[in-house]
Amino acid sequence: MDAFTEHTGIAAPLRISDIDTDQIIPARFCVGVTKTGYADALLHDWRLDPEFVLNQPGFRNATILVAGENFGVGSSREMAVWALQNYGFKAVLAPRFGDIFRGNSLKNGLLTVTLEQSVIDELWSLIGARPDCPVTVDLVRREVRASGASYPFELDGNARWRLLHGYDDISLTLRDVEDIDAYETSRRPTLPTTARPITAETSHA
Repeated sequence: MDAFTEHTGIAAPLRISDIDTDQIIPARFCVGVTKTGYADALLHDWRLDPEFVLNQPGFRNATILVAGENFGVGSSREMAVWALQNYGFKAVLAPRFGDIFRGNSLKNGLLTVTLEQSVIDELWSLIGARPDCPVTVDLVRREVRASGASYPFELDGNARWRLLHGYDDISLTLRDVEDIDAYETSRRPTLPTTARPITAETSHA
């Protein structure tokens, strides 16, 4: 996944609390087996309303979502994260996140920033009045900046390290590929292997 150090973009104020993963991406759209193709499904039912925030001209190209309390609660649905990323969001700011959603986000490179409700209220007021106001999410300094103000945030050290370097679970494993290869070469041949099973097709290869 791509490394995340700092991002500046338009922020959309989603003034709704308790948005669950079925609202982020309704279950009927969760039929794919890849991480792409979910942009149109993001918050689909709400986006049918022409007045919905993401349909407003000032926020159509938003890359930062400023949401309400308990964003991403509900079922474990990794596609909720993929839908946000496919749409173009790089970070989500909220007072609190669903635990599973937050874990899925950080492992997929979507930064979730926890801020006090009072800070979220300030950001809502600011970007609501000035949709073109750039907002910066700085993971190096661990702060959100907007209109001259700075709001610090905390993030688990390991999650921050992974995001700064762009490490997902696979790339972390591949960092040790030489050691893995050395072990596989030297391990006792009597131990089980992960070689392809012999089938009628492969036996004649």
